[in-house]
Amino acid sequence: MRLILVRHGQTPTNVDSLLDTAVPGPGLTELGERQAAALPEVLADEDVEALYASTLRRTQLTAAPLAAARGLDVLVRDGIREIAAGDLELLPGDGEHGALYMRTAFAWSTGDTALRMPGGETGAEVLARYDAVVAEAAASGARTVVMVSHGAVIRMWAAARAHNVDVPFAAGHRLANTGVVVLEGTPTDGWKALTWAGASVAPAGESGPTGRPLDDRG
Repeated sequence: MRLILVRHGQTPTNVDSLLDTAVPGPGLTELGERQAAALPEVLADEDVEALYASTLRRTQLTAAPLAAARGLDVLVRDGIREIAAGDLELLPGDGEHGALYMRTAFAWSTGDTALRMPGGETGAEVLARYDAVVAEAAASGARTVVMVSHGAVIRMWAAARAHNVDVPFAAGHRLANTGVVVLEGTPTDGWKALTWAGASVAPAGESGPTGRPLDDRG
């Protein structure tokens, strides 16, 4: 299966650099709406057979133009929502609170899945819910699946599940709003990242996509 993970369009709390993860969350800014409107063209070469979004409004609004362009239903699943910030909810994401949030998430990627986000989920819980949606998509028989999800959980999950993405890479290559990660594989055999924000992905431990890391808080 070709699995295309897309970060949602810009939100007001992205602009304010806040850790905003609660359901249903805010909608999109005017820029976010333009980013969503551009997604069908960004994915024009992909033969998308199934389209998923999380339970947060911003992913569903981002997925809507692609759904309309391809005549697809948006399958809403809680499992691919953002990592719950818990006690860090709505705190600034560009300082110590954001650093703690991402440090916890990337600890999960390296196997410390019993660790709990302060006041929130454990890594085992987050990985299980995300894996379940990916497994559902794979079992459907769809050959190319798009999931509109969230920056932190995409990076954490890719670092945990793609054999050529490690934590240093995922930490150093944030996803801009509507940034795209393309993977190939199966839940049984594992995943290989093909592209990250439009650039090819080298094996883990080697140099990855070039370019300036982008902000993907929230």
